[in-house]
Amino acid sequence: MTLSLFLHLLSVVVWVGGMFFAYMALRPVAASVLEPPQRLALWAGVFGKFFPWVWVAVALILATGLHMLMKLGGVAAPHYMLTMLVLGVAMMAIFAHVFFAPYGRLRRAVAAQDWKAGGAALGQIRRLIGINLSLGLVTIAAVFLGRALAV
Repeated sequence: MTLSLFLHLLSVVVWVGGMFFAYMALRPVAASVLEPPQRLALWAGVFGKFFPWVWVAVALILATGLHMLMKLGGVAAPHYMLTMLVLGVAMMAIFAHVFFAPYGRLRRAVAAQDWKAGGAALGQIRRLIGINLSLGLVTIAAVFLGRALAV
């Protein structure tokens, strides 16, 4: 179970940490120093590098999380673990939507140099990543508070 926990936490760090960096550091700087064509091309490139890692993280989080949940009693596991499962699956669904819908539109818009459509797609991605980042931070807090209160 130690290896599962390590892979689980490492994957969470990659995914949530990556969202935090992109949302809180890269986004404001890119918006302030780049014109829309360069900014949209930057984001299409950044997501092209980051999203494959997110897919790996999602697979590892789901596999290790379900493994540990079953070891700790499945649906009889502590409530904070079930909360983590529900929030994690919601985050995965949001990410899948981002990947298959607005990210695809962003890539097509950048390739066609349709900056208005690219801006709309990027705006939707920004909102959904903001939601996912919030859910990720709430999930982390719920797990640690749940563990502390369960003792």
